[in-house]
This record gives sequence, C-alpha cells and structure tokens, in this order.
Amino acid sequence: MTDSVKRDELRVLVIDDDFRVAAIHAGIVATVPGFVVQGSVRTLAEAREVVRERRPDLLLADVYLPDGDGLELVRETGLDAFVLSAAAEPATVRRALASGVHAYLVKPFTRQSLLERLERYLRYRRVVDIPHPLSQADIDRALVTLHGASRPTSAGGSATEQLVLEALGEAESSAAEVAEAVGVSRATAQRRLAAMAGRGVVTVRLRYGTSGRPEHLYTRNVRGGW
Repeated sequence: MTDSVKRDELRVLVIDDDFRVAAIHAGIVATVPGFVVQGSVRTLAEAREVVRERRPDLLLADVYLPDGDGLELVRETGLDAFVLSAAAEPATVRRALASGVHAYLVKPFTRQSLLERLERYLRYRRVVDIPHPLSQADIDRALVTLHGASRPTSAGGSATEQLVLEALGEAESSAAEVAEAVGVSRATAQRRLAAMAGRGVVTVRLRYGTSGRPEHLYTRNVRGGW
C-alpha cells in the first residue's frame, strides 16, 4: 500500500478473501482516471485497520469474509461502498441497500459493469463535493448521475430527461455540452436528446464544420413536451 496519493484522487480499498479476484478488481480501478488503489485486504480485521489508519474514500467489499461480514464494515464505518459479491439472497441485498451501498454487483460480472459504476461514482462525487450547500437541482443531478435513469416523474419523460432539458435552458447546445452540465455520459445525453427531439420537446439542427461529421445542436422547444 502507498500514501502517495494526489489530493484530487479517490482512494479505494479492495476487500476480498480471494487474492486473485481482489487483484482483478484493483486492476480495473487502476485504469480509471481519478481513482487510486489504496490497497487490497483479505479479512475484516485488516480492512478495519486500513480504514482506521488511512480512511479510504470508497470500499469495494465482498459480503462473506473469513472473519466476518463485509456489510457490517460498511455500516459501522459509514464510508461509501460498492458490494462485489456472489451473495444474491434477497435479504442480503436488502441489508446492503439499507447499509447505504452505492452499487451492488453479483459475481461474476463484466469488467465494463464495474467501470461504468466507478465512472458514475466519480461524476457523482464531483457534484456533491462542493464547498457550499447543495441545491435541490444538485441533489437530483447527483442521484441521477449515480444511479442512472429513474422512473418517469411526469407523463413526458424520465428524471434524466428533465435534467437534460434544464441544462439546455434557452441556449443552443451540443450533446457534449449537455452531458458535462448534467453529469452523464455523452452517449446518454445524445440518446435523451434524440428521444425528446422525436417527441418535439427539443429542436435539432446540423452544424457543418470544415471537416468530419456535422454536429447536432439542440434547442429547447417551448411549445413542446412538458
């Protein structure tokens, strides 16, 4: 383990009794800019020691450990956590969610599944780690960023689409600009904008540059949608 961590990097502690699995998870974390692997441990006792001495930002915890329960660690420390486990019993999943975990992945899962959760979590932290009180819009954006699209909150579309629409305002914007403002991926913003364009909620036009594909620009249609 190392303490040579940049101040803007999120420190991740991997907790899994199988050192090969832990190495795979740590290797995935190491590929995502903005994260650094603080260490890998195999027992609850080792995890508690690292938490006490170094206070990681995020735990990647298995449920079943040789000397205890990973969910108990999550609950007692109050740290942000993902559960990465073969445990899929409804009671275990409910207990994990009640403990406040930010993601639950059932082994075996794909590399992309963990990458997507890490990237969402990083964008979520950028929303909530600000030096002033959060507005309701900040909180809504943080939740959508972390968990993805939620159920529709009105007849017109999802919470994500509402945030995309708010980001557009009255100005003409590209999908990349909207994605940055909302805290979602460009692909997600593009899909939502295209869906709203199909319903007449937004207007789209093409801007042609000197080379390459034309850029889609979107404008809120005050007569359409919500």
